[in-house]
Amino acid sequence: MAGDKTQRASPDALLALAGKEGRGHLKIFLGAAPGVGKTYAMLAAAHAERNGGRDVVAGLIETHGRPETEALCRHLETLPRKPVPYRNQMLHEFDIDGALARRPDLLLVDEYAHTNAPGSRHPKRWQDVDELLEAGINVWTTLNIQHLESLNDVVQKISKVRVRETVPDTVFDKADEVVLVDFPPDELLKRLAEGKVYVQDTAARAVDNFFKPQNLTALRELALRRAAARVDAALIERMQAQAIEGPWAAGERILACVGPDPGSPAVVRAAKRLADRMDAPWMAVTVERPGTVFPEDARRNIDDAIKLAQSLGAETQLLTGTDLPDTLLRFARFENVTQIVIGRSRNGMFSGLLRRSLPHELVRRAEGIAIHLLTGEAEAAPPRRARRAVSKISFAPVPFLFASLAVAVALGLGKSLTALTPLPNLSMVFLMAVLVTAVSYGIWPAIYASVLSFFVYNFFFISPLYTLTIAEPYELLALVIFLGVGVVTSALAGRVRQQAEIAAARMRAMRRLYEFTRRLSALASLDAVAEAAASEIHVSLGKPVIVLLTQNDELSIAAAWPPEDALDTASMTAARWAYSHGEPAGAETATLPTVPWYFIPLRIVDKTLGVIGLAVHADAAPLDSEARALFETLSEQTAAAIDRASLSAEMVNARTATETERVRNTLLASISHDFRTPLSSILGAATSLLDYGDKIDGAARKDLLMQIKQETEGLDEMVRNLLAITRIDAGALEIRRDWIDLREIVDRIVSAARRRAARQTIEMTFPADLPLVRADATLVEQAIGNVVANALSHTPPETHILIDSKVTEETVVVRVTDDGPGIPADRLDRIFERFAKGVDMRSQADGGQGIGLGLSIARGIMDAHGGSIEAESPAARSRGTRFSLVFPRERETR
Repeated sequence: MAGDKTQRASPDALLALAGKEGRGHLKIFLGAAPGVGKTYAMLAAAHAERNGGRDVVAGLIETHGRPETEALCRHLETLPRKPVPYRNQMLHEFDIDGALARRPDLLLVDEYAHTNAPGSRHPKRWQDVDELLEAGINVWTTLNIQHLESLNDVVQKISKVRVRETVPDTVFDKADEVVLVDFPPDELLKRLAEGKVYVQDTAARAVDNFFKPQNLTALRELALRRAAARVDAALIERMQAQAIEGPWAAGERILACVGPDPGSPAVVRAAKRLADRMDAPWMAVTVERPGTVFPEDARRNIDDAIKLAQSLGAETQLLTGTDLPDTLLRFARFENVTQIVIGRSRNGMFSGLLRRSLPHELVRRAEGIAIHLLTGEAEAAPPRRARRAVSKISFAPVPFLFASLAVAVALGLGKSLTALTPLPNLSMVFLMAVLVTAVSYGIWPAIYASVLSFFVYNFFFISPLYTLTIAEPYELLALVIFLGVGVVTSALAGRVRQQAEIAAARMRAMRRLYEFTRRLSALASLDAVAEAAASEIHVSLGKPVIVLLTQNDELSIAAAWPPEDALDTASMTAARWAYSHGEPAGAETATLPTVPWYFIPLRIVDKTLGVIGLAVHADAAPLDSEARALFETLSEQTAAAIDRASLSAEMVNARTATETERVRNTLLASISHDFRTPLSSILGAATSLLDYGDKIDGAARKDLLMQIKQETEGLDEMVRNLLAITRIDAGALEIRRDWIDLREIVDRIVSAARRRAARQTIEMTFPADLPLVRADATLVEQAIGNVVANALSHTPPETHILIDSKVTEETVVVRVTDDGPGIPADRLDRIFERFAKGVDMRSQADGGQGIGLGLSIARGIMDAHGGSIEAESPAARSRGTRFSLVFPRERETR
């Protein structure tokens, strides 16, 4: 925030406003209890809008039999309710589809927290309202304070009644407008007694249980406070979106200033007490100057104070700026802070600023903001040296030797230039040496170079030469000015170098985070993500890392670096506690702090995926705030990657289950259809033989028996194909290799086809010296037979089918070519898919029966033999199809 005096709008607030564009306006009428008049107030306001010409429709109004409410409903267009059957009864719910179709300018939907009947589109009515808002429909609704999720436990303690229907606070906070419908408890009890809220019997029970004066008073206070908090949040959002600086004292907001001195915890506690007394939100911030590095004890003081503020419920921020008062006040105005709490300290980050202390500067510059100065100190101030925020000072010899060398070069260059021509002022040459040293090694070597240049310039170039005596006063003044310019230049150049180093370090950190995220995003499995996360975080933080994920509702080690097989009982207990409670546990926490691991939950949105731990040994340096923030950031990225991998695995499982179900349904449909035809033929032939055996002549009897035989062979072929595809999928296809003659196998296949009255013309052309191949004869016959059956089943009777071979040094190819209609090019790549009947009828061949497995089985058999099967269409003379079965050729040993 430093360095730019122009107040800019908050990006988050602008994004929130942009997100509302095109979205409907949500107005909630909030009440403390049933019967305060929320629905009545909503209907009355709706009538005013309707009289003004607005299109108002009542989507759903619950009148509860109240005459006044029913009277207001009569003159409004009301959508019919949707009947939903549930447990032998008919429930009537809000019709969201009807509302979307009607699309009024303003829709009234009562009882925002209502639970819809099972079978509705959304389980909750607030989800129906959210869909309406997304569609651009403005919605008014009603809500009682006890239905807010965050107040559920509080309401139970007050009323001794657990409210089951709740609305998430995030949904309530997104409302564009909240109208508080307030009603005094005594008046509400009077309305209840008169039967204006419930009927008499119900009213009596309500007074005995929920509607007690003390309950209603407490609920009324909750409603008033929650409405005030919502109004305050809306005010802050509008101020930040429009870049309006505060404070606007519409509500109190407290800011605690945390520094490296030991008194910061007292400041935090004082701010907490002040916030509690005023019931106001509060924040704790610390400010760092660019290029400043705190000593270890100072950094620990800041971290402890920030952690204390977080444990007390404060929102914490780390600010950066060179002008501490201006940075704090700009942040305070931006957040509409009304009161600042700060401690008095003579040293440390909040110390004197040009002889003015930070509290003094805040009081002098603040306008409209109260400053609370905490004068007491909880502890004695440590020595000045230990509490100061200092810059890095390195007394390594190399930087100072470089500075000496630079000054020596400047001396040589000055002597050379003086010998060539008289120069009035050589101080710029030495100033160049100072700048080079500052840019190369920082401020302290540059200051050393400035002082050394001061003496060298005096000794070698100012009269009297080769002495440190200065004859003329103006020369003394020039030397003093040179020294001052050199020191200032050293400081400026050194600071620029420090800032460049910080920027480079931040760039490296960002690049490391980017590489970390990119690497995790490329991994698909949970184990791979966990392994990569553990190794990368170990490299980034230099400490052992362990990742535990849930497996069967139990945490187990998924990855660790260095490798770790098990955790001790205490560490595992801390990990389980962090997982179940969603909070850090272990070292440097309030839960099992003796455990040598710091565990934080891997959370994404509202679910916990596991736990990640960082080793923090007792003898090692504790985690500072930067390391902790980096660990938490990397953990968030890990959780996102694990969630993505889990979703990917679920998608794969769902896709696999869907495909399995599709295959099962297709298989059942194919079997039921393709088995029925031959079974019907067999049953008919057998019935004829049984009923009319004596009356049928020999030729007809033989024809019926042959029909039974052929259909049975077809069924046997289908069963063999089903068994084959099962063995192929299971990887259990047994191959009994032997030297086989492909001509004999093809001859048997063609003879069988001709016996089955194949109508196509089948021609075989094989060379006399066709090599033998080493394969399983039965499986090869099944593969080639399926391909031939495919051609016979899906070509017209006049088709010519040619079965020939092609021999190379490495392979023997059997080709089945037909001059039929061929296969479209866009379907050719799917011809070998199983059950692909709807894709291409050429893939339906299964021994002529059409289950759709024949070509798939042929491919599986060829793959198991180390060969392949290919299809091309058109094949010959720009038509037909050719299937090529490629067998690897082996040298025959005799």
